Formats: sequence, C-alpha cells, structure tokens
Amino acid sequence: MSVRVLATTVDELAPRTAYDVWRLRQQVFVVEQDCPYPDLDGRDLEEATRHVVLLDDDGSVVGTLRVLDDGVAARIGRVVVAPAARGRGLAALMMDEAMALCGGREVRLDAQTGLTGFYEAYGFEVTGPEFDEDGIMHVPMRRPAQIP
Repeated sequence: MSVRVLATTVDELAPRTAYDVWRLRQQVFVVEQDCPYPDLDGRDLEEATRHVVLLDDDGSVVGTLRVLDDGVAARIGRVVVAPAARGRGLAALMMDEAMALCGGREVRLDAQTGLTGFYEAYGFEVTGPEFDEDGIMHVPMRRPAQIP
C-alpha cells in the first residue's frame, strides 16, 4: 500500500476527508487513549492552520497532524496514525511535511513522554517538566528557529 501526503487548509479538504480526519482523531485520542477532551477546539478553522493528511490507495485517511501559527512560533499537534497503519514510518512522513511547512521558524509541540526520542531526531529539545494532559504524560518540546 502506498500513501499520498496532502498538506492543505481546512477549506480545501474534501468534506469526506475532513470527516475522516476528525473521526481518526476521535478514534485514537478519545476512544483508544480514553481521553475525552474537546478535540474540535476551533483551531482547525484558523486561516493559517495547515492539515497534513496521509491518504492510502483508496483515499482513506491513515494519518494526520496539524500545524498551527502561534505567532512567535509554529505549533505541531494532533499527530495521529491509524492503528492498522502503525509501524510503517508514516508519522515520519507527516513530520517531514510539517517541518517543511514550518521552514526555519521556531516550532513547539507537546510530546507524549514516550515519543521524545522521535521528536529529538527533528531537532526538538525538552523545554520543561513532564505534565499530565488528559491522563497521558507529556513534555513541552521546542525546535529553535533555524538560521540559514
């Protein structure tokens, strides 16, 4: 199975693709990880937000993340791969695209503690103490601005 990477605004997402993105986030974050939280927080709709979506051969969403504009820095979040598609390096494909979208800007994210090594490979460093977010331990991470 091959995947296609789509990087777009919410307005450019086909309605069924948008539905599948939010369904996947709900399936993993709310159901699988048992973290009821307000996923639809309004930030998906912001003009500067970019959605990175992985589509398999039949157009099904197998992964997604979003890149937000937090003013001084970009913020990567809602990184998720469908359970049936894990272990194939798809998160790295999405991160490669996200980092390209961020360019040389400072980038921040809150990583699940067990994934800090994954993000360190992209130049991120832990910037604060571990914290509990919806029952899952996270750490704040930052990749400094890249000067050409």
